[in-house]
Amino acid sequence: MSLKGISPLSDEQQQQLSQVLSGLNVQQLAWVSGYLYGLSQGGVAPAAAAPAAASGSLTILYGSQTGNAKGVAESLRKLAADKGISVSVTAMSDYKPKQLKKESHLLVVVSTYGEGEPPESAVDLHEQLKKGKLGKLDGLKFAVLGLGDSSYEFFCQTAKDFDTFLAKAGGERVVESALLDVDYQAAAASWGEQALTSLAATLGGAATACVAGSVAQAVGHSQFGKENPFPARLSVNQKITGRDSTKDIRHIEISLEASGLHYQPGDALGVWFDNDTALVDEVLALAALSGDEATAHGTLRAALTRHFELTRLHGGFITGLADISGNAALQDLAGDKAQINALVASAQVVDVLKRFPTALTAEQLIGLLRPLTPRLYSIASAQSEVEDEVHLTVGVVRYPQQDGTLRSGAASSYLADRLEEGAEVRVFVEHNDNFRLPANPDTPIIMVGPGTGIAPFRAFMQEREAQGAQGKNWLFFGNPHFTQDFLYQVEWQRYVKSGLLSQISLAFSRDQAEKIYVQDRLREAGQEIYQWLEAGAHFYVCGDANKMAKDVQEALLEVIAKHGHKSREEAEEYLSELRRAKRYQRDVY
Repeated sequence: MSLKGISPLSDEQQQQLSQVLSGLNVQQLAWVSGYLYGLSQGGVAPAAAAPAAASGSLTILYGSQTGNAKGVAESLRKLAADKGISVSVTAMSDYKPKQLKKESHLLVVVSTYGEGEPPESAVDLHEQLKKGKLGKLDGLKFAVLGLGDSSYEFFCQTAKDFDTFLAKAGGERVVESALLDVDYQAAAASWGEQALTSLAATLGGAATACVAGSVAQAVGHSQFGKENPFPARLSVNQKITGRDSTKDIRHIEISLEASGLHYQPGDALGVWFDNDTALVDEVLALAALSGDEATAHGTLRAALTRHFELTRLHGGFITGLADISGNAALQDLAGDKAQINALVASAQVVDVLKRFPTALTAEQLIGLLRPLTPRLYSIASAQSEVEDEVHLTVGVVRYPQQDGTLRSGAASSYLADRLEEGAEVRVFVEHNDNFRLPANPDTPIIMVGPGTGIAPFRAFMQEREAQGAQGKNWLFFGNPHFTQDFLYQVEWQRYVKSGLLSQISLAFSRDQAEKIYVQDRLREAGQEIYQWLEAGAHFYVCGDANKMAKDVQEALLEVIAKHGHKSREEAEEYLSELRRAKRYQRDVY
């Protein structure tokens, strides 16, 4: 390539230059680049000049909610190692924030969930940077990669926050942050190459790489994972809510026999699913397609069944369809972000096509859709109890549309309605080191899990029973009605009778005139809860992130302030200390 005003190199010169450069490592190439730039600006550098001393090492910090950020961090580690860069990779939950002042080069990989909030593992570091508690970070060279979903209003907000906080503290941004959507893999690799090349010029040290234990691949792990799921067998599908319940909740049992898959209480099971054939047919008909059209994934029908999202609507589908259709009403809607957000929250792909019918080619339809992603479910069993099985507690998502049509969640209805017992289901284990039982089985625990949030606590109790744990256990559970919605009631009663479950606090919101929720029970038992915390108890929350988890945290702060005789600020710091000590853990979604 020639630059304006500069003659290109001859073939012979290019060959000579390639021979000279071929033996140089990354740091040497970076120095040569600067050397030549100096000459181009009229400077004179002696041929024997030594490159400036490079120093420091690279730390990659990741904050992951579903495992994607962890996966990207591991990919960046491998890329850095290939470039001869000394690198360590650590989950933010395992990282001491004060260590940041000692870092010279930093890559941050972080996801966003809820209303622009950091994932659980990133909360403490995010909070300390936000409040300026870590002081100046002069000399730190950094870059930030964010993972998110552009369908949500606060797209990659956590990554934007980290980028702002680090720059404000005096860090030097080496490349612009990458804010990546759900189909992120190729863009993450490209950005990683750019960021690592930029960092390499000032990085020195031995061409070695180390990896934190939370990312390293342990010897003996199963060959099966997210990209290579295990073809398991569905063995039990049992409805565990009553006939008159407003909820359809299923107890699912899946056989992992011969998989080599291992999990711990607190982990999640990833489930790959097929879209409903009736839904696929409806989409094809509305797009005026037969389904026999050829795609990279086989026929269009096969592609829509197994490879693309049909139930999770995103803003790009709406704006893209508006461009193709030329429909004036749809174009007006696509120009209004508030209307897009409202539609994304309440509708599916098929509902938009019904409202704005548009004939599409197979290529156009696939271009509007996102790749299908597996769904994660908190595991409701301990292998010490169930061995080669894994249990799930699945709330089947169903909601009516204005036209009377009933829409269903893709994975939950797949497990509940479309899989026969004995049928194959593709699964993998997603480890969650941020939701673990205390290492000491004598430590007391408090568990808050309304609705399907009960799942991991069933696993906790099975594990503690197998351990012969002496630590006290206290469960807070809530749902609409005692008679219809007390999930695993017989099991909890058995644990109470045996003494394993020291206390149980129930909140059935619709069984009395005034609604009662788990956060209300927390306030009622505030004094004893605070005594448990002072005695070293771990506090766990599982379930809905947008409302329940926030209400529970607010109640917990009130309990700490009232019974610990603390100000609001002191209560928040007390809770932050619990989080840092891994005594306040949340698995929210």
